[in-house]
Formats: sequence, C-alpha cells, structure tokens
Amino acid sequence: MNNHFLEIKDLAVEYTSDGSIIHAVNGVSINLDAGETLGLVGETGAGKTTIAKSILRILPDRSAKVQGGEVWLDGQELLGIPEKEMLKIRGNKISMIFQDPMTALNPVMTVGGQITEAISLHEDMKLNEAKKKACEMLEMVGIPAERYSEYPHQFSGGMKQRVVIAMALACNPELLLADEPTSALDVTVQAQVMEMMGRLKEKYNMAMILITHDLGVVAESCDKVAIIYAGKIVEYGDKEEVFRHPAHPYTKGLFGSLPSMNSDKPRLSPIPGLPPDPSDLPDGCAFGPRCPQVCDKCRKGSIPLKELSKQHACRCMLN
Repeated sequence: MNNHFLEIKDLAVEYTSDGSIIHAVNGVSINLDAGETLGLVGETGAGKTTIAKSILRILPDRSAKVQGGEVWLDGQELLGIPEKEMLKIRGNKISMIFQDPMTALNPVMTVGGQITEAISLHEDMKLNEAKKKACEMLEMVGIPAERYSEYPHQFSGGMKQRVVIAMALACNPELLLADEPTSALDVTVQAQVMEMMGRLKEKYNMAMILITHDLGVVAESCDKVAIIYAGKIVEYGDKEEVFRHPAHPYTKGLFGSLPSMNSDKPRLSPIPGLPPDPSDLPDGCAFGPRCPQVCDKCRKGSIPLKELSKQHACRCMLN
C-alpha cells in the first residue's frame, strides 16, 4: 500500500512528431497527500501539462505513449486499469481545469447543461436534481443561476473560467489538476479566481496540482513545489524550503527574473538562451548549456535527484 494519496513513480512519456521522438517527461516522481497543493513550475514545453494529462490518461492516442512509470491514486494504480474503469474516475475522483476555457467548453451546449451532464454521468440523480445541483455550483462560483441556459459565447473570459471550475468541482473530486487556470485572465480576475479556488479546496479537502509560470501564485497557494526542466524535476520540496534556499541554478534563475520591490537593481537577470530541443536532449544536465556554473561533471551521465533535507531535493552536481 502507498503512504501518499497520489504517488507518481518514474513517469516517462514520449511523443512522435514527423518521425522524431519527443522526450516530454523523463522519469518524474511526485507524491501528494490529501488536502495538499503542489505547484508545478517551469518554462513552456517543460512537460507540466503532459504530467497532468498522464494522470488523467487523456494523452493523444496516436502521438503520445507512456514509456514507463506508475501513477497511484488512493492505493489504485491508474495506468494499468481498463478504460471503462478510468471513465468512472475522470470527472469524479479526478477533475481538470484546462488552460483555455474557450476550448474546454462546448459552444453549442448551454453552460448549465454541460455541468448537469457531468453530474448525471457520475452521480445517481434524477435530471431535476442534477439541474438543481448545477445551479448551486454556478452560484458557488459567483454566477447567477438565471444564466444556466446561456451559451459560452455570452460569457466573458473570467466568467467562462468560473464555469469550467464549477464543472470540475461538480462531483466533489479528491484530486484537482489546474493547468494555468488564470493565465488568460486579467490581474484582478486572477486574484478572485485563485481566492475562490482556495476556498473550495478547503471546503472539499481536495488535493491539487497547480501548473503555473507564476511563482507569486505558488507562494500564495501551494504547500510544495516542483521545478520542471526538460521533462525532469530539477528541484522539489516544501514551498518554504525551495523559496528561501533555492539550490538549482535554474531555480535561482527563475527567482532572478522576478522584479523585487526591495531591490535597487536597474535591470532583471533573465536566464540566457532557450530550453533544449526535447527530441535531442544534451548529455548530462539538460540545463548545462544555459548554466553559468556548468562544469565537466555536469556534461556526463545521469544526474540524480539528491536529498538536501527531508523537505528538499535538488538535481545538481554542485550540491
């Protein structure tokens, strides 16, 4: 039996594109307890969304393949169970908030109808009861129940995101996967949506994986953080440990790119260069070509994730 509510062990995922093999996720291991929030942070293309889709088993069949690893949820291994069993888990035990609410909603169905459909699929309710619960979910995320019969195009971006959140939470999931839930929203609405998600998470005692580029959101909302680079976790641990004592040069680079109210620096310190081509990853540390502290040891072999303390680990030869 597993000690954690969610446990991912050595997950590896590859895509095939124009005859090339894209190494999207390369041996990722994560654990999460009930009620905890984990922030996945990294540049675009690091593999964050692929990890979330692997948990939910919604990777594209033709182009993606899980090459290895295990995903355990509450003592059940998800990658090996039949699709029929997985259908009962999606939307019920695990829900996902997708990055773009416009593409996550069906444009020819009313928003209330889409929430009702999700409830009817997973809960033993009559249609009238499911509709009533859908109205309650809309009210809970700040949308009047009178808008049940309206279509997605009649809502603003922030309101559509609220609808997506209502749909994701309609069956009281135990694990919520939130893929940059506020990236398409303005700053004021971002704060409102994150505050609302925090309240609902506490109400239902959900575990959550929050995918984001925003370290400020991680500081506000997460218990643990995993820094992802080129499909690998390069730093992992409790939020306080990682924020106060960043150990990997990539993590330090991310913090160096943030503006500070307490600093007199005339310019920020961005990370030079670009992430590596995932179809042709360099030997040794994938961050090596961009790292200001790279040495010969960094360019050879596999670099392990080294434990710095009970709450902090780093994949770097300098530690």
